[in-house]
Amino acid sequence: MSDAAIAGIDPAQPVAEARQGPKLDHGIHPTGVIAFLLVLVAGLAYALFSLIQDMNAVGESPLAIGAFALLALALLIALAFEFVNGFHDTANAVATVIYTHSMPPMVAVIWSGTFNFLGVMLSSGAVAYAIVTLLPVELILQVGSSAGYAMIFSLLIAAILWNLGTWALGLPNSSSHALIGSVIGVGLANQLMASGGEGTSGVEWGQAFKVLEGLLLSPVLGFVLAAVLLLAMKALVKRKDLYEAPKGDAPPPLWIRSLLILTCTLVSFFHGGNDGQKGMGLIMLILIGAAPTAYALNRTMSDESTPIFVQQSQAASTVFSARAAGAPTPDAAKARAQVAEALRTKVLNEPVVFAALASLSNDIAASVQKHGTIRQVPAAATPNLRNDMYLASDAVRLLPSSGATLSPDDTKTLKAYSGLLNDGTRYIPTWVKVTVALALGLGTMVGWKRIVVTVGEKIGKTHLTYAQGASAEMVAAGTIGLAELYGLPVSTTHILSSGVAGTMAANGSGLQASTVRNMALAWVLTLPAAITLAGGLFFILRHVF
Repeated sequence: MSDAAIAGIDPAQPVAEARQGPKLDHGIHPTGVIAFLLVLVAGLAYALFSLIQDMNAVGESPLAIGAFALLALALLIALAFEFVNGFHDTANAVATVIYTHSMPPMVAVIWSGTFNFLGVMLSSGAVAYAIVTLLPVELILQVGSSAGYAMIFSLLIAAILWNLGTWALGLPNSSSHALIGSVIGVGLANQLMASGGEGTSGVEWGQAFKVLEGLLLSPVLGFVLAAVLLLAMKALVKRKDLYEAPKGDAPPPLWIRSLLILTCTLVSFFHGGNDGQKGMGLIMLILIGAAPTAYALNRTMSDESTPIFVQQSQAASTVFSARAAGAPTPDAAKARAQVAEALRTKVLNEPVVFAALASLSNDIAASVQKHGTIRQVPAAATPNLRNDMYLASDAVRLLPSSGATLSPDDTKTLKAYSGLLNDGTRYIPTWVKVTVALALGLGTMVGWKRIVVTVGEKIGKTHLTYAQGASAEMVAAGTIGLAELYGLPVSTTHILSSGVAGTMAANGSGLQASTVRNMALAWVLTLPAAITLAGGLFFILRHVF
């Protein structure tokens, strides 16, 4: 099959003007290869050292060889997902600066990888746990079980396989789309494998629809806003050279070049901040399952926060008790089972559930108060305390959608309580951020050419102009940055490639129908393909583990 056919371009289709793309085939100096490998090995060594150090610090028993090998394999697969994400998605960020000759290809790739790294390091973690909350409740609570490992391996391997397949065809596909489809596949398989679908949970559809809305709307916003921005620039900025395509290999004027490098930097930074978190949440699930004493609770919380934590737990218990309508208060074990069942069925607005939540809140407060701080909770008590905190937080999040009516004061109390619970269970150690950032950044420097060529040459019928590149990237940076602020996973690929298409349409440049059709096809097929792959893998691995 020819390269044109692989990329989805009809060789017979006329192109409005001849275009000379940048030279992308420069060889890599051996020094660069050595530096790449040294950084890779150093990152893995740092992760291993930090993992052992964290386990020793809390007296976690050394893992058996088999368990440690399973943990190492799971971490490597999670980092491999971020690596593939780097060379698949981040190529979109550098396409515009490369095709406008604003930066040499390798300089652009290294520059983008650096700001990917910084974006990951400065991320909040909100997106990481937005992905985690899509997963079945019992798999999250028992992530160290055989089912938990089957879940992790299935969804990561499915997402990686689909990403590699679309990359091989040069299609700008979304890693976020692939991962979320894989999560949905695991949730559906988990539910279908139970007898009649009873007794086990599937996808958290309320959260899933919220996430899918962001994935569906962001490409439309990218197309429309980039087109509008280009038209606004034409109306307000009367500089002819801004709306021209590059001439030969000459770089653009300094001010245009600076603008394009700035937009590339922002896209790279926000891409790292949003996409880097997706792997972080899954890595934390792996660590919680394998070494719960070290990672199930946030032992970095300050001792000064303990009185506030206990006070908020007791205040929340009062709110729950007021709605229990005289239902008996169960012990902690029974309360845990009742709340887990309520989360599975999504029926929370019941007196028995409120009584169970009151019991959990009291048990959380008593446990933390007994040991002095979260940091000092012993290994034996860690799993139950973490599960109680997770269940209470998830229940508080879902109460309004289940029909519970709360006063403004009660809403404020439960919101503060949920925030403290999340602080105690949803955190990301620095070494996890560093290793994910390295994986994403190093991935940027490998295999980027296929996607760059598609975005730079094969979306529009004419060469990308400076204004078109700047418009598409400004819209992408703003959209991704806002999505991270609200904890929504979005696709850099979809936003930026649709932005480029929007500027081509607004400019009257025309679109290459075959490329746009194939991109749309990849976009439509990603969810069902990832769902099928992950669901099938989960079914197989549940019988292997």
